[in-house]
Amino acid sequence: MRRKMAAGNWKMNGLRASLAELGLLASKHPAPVCEVLICPPATLLGWASEALLQSEIRLGGQDCHSEKSGAHTGDVSAAMLADAGASHVILGHSERRADHGESSDMVAAKARTAHMAGLTAVICVGETEAERDAGTTLSVIGAQLQGSLPATATGTNTIIAYEPVWAIGTGRTPTLSQIAEVHDFLRAELSGRHGAEAEAFRLLYGGSVKPSNAAEIFAVSNVDGALVGGASLKASDFGAIIDALDAA
Repeated sequence: MRRKMAAGNWKMNGLRASLAELGLLASKHPAPVCEVLICPPATLLGWASEALLQSEIRLGGQDCHSEKSGAHTGDVSAAMLADAGASHVILGHSERRADHGESSDMVAAKARTAHMAGLTAVICVGETEAERDAGTTLSVIGAQLQGSLPATATGTNTIIAYEPVWAIGTGRTPTLSQIAEVHDFLRAELSGRHGAEAEAFRLLYGGSVKPSNAAEIFAVSNVDGALVGGASLKASDFGAIIDALDAA
């Protein structure tokens, strides 16, 4: 059985005072059924790790460089994230692909380095609104998946997150049948590449997940949890999503 996951991506939000929300979340969910992951800005990882020493909540980075170290001013390596207390790292988020021109090949290179550092890579895929309207969703996502997964990827060290670009932070959410179509497609693609091990890969849905729609999304075929943006910033909102996932 794949353990469900509630992952929170704080993006470029949060200062030290924001760590109080982690304390609230940990106190209200001391032993969640699902795995809980919070990915704060890199500046907060060290303090967050200390704040959650007695908690089961895991921490992740939001990106890492493809090289282990070197002259890359402003970048963060996978080993640095692990040293700061991270166990996971988000890679290939649509905002990185769009804002920083990251290709799937670049994502795969970062994932290989993350695996070498002992991190679990949360690799994101998703189509734009124009691609959805053009009917190319599955071909786009299939190409992203194949290009972004390195040979080192296994069901243990890699998680796939489907985030339709047009649903991120917009309040719009795909229909349940659209979510099911993509997640079933991802499972089939993984099966073609990894055989029986495809069943070990967790598939998360992300894009305007909130307490009011979490339960119905988690009931969809092959949805193993969520990658949550804005709703993960407040313990009350993210806690409600965790409760919905625990009950799924």
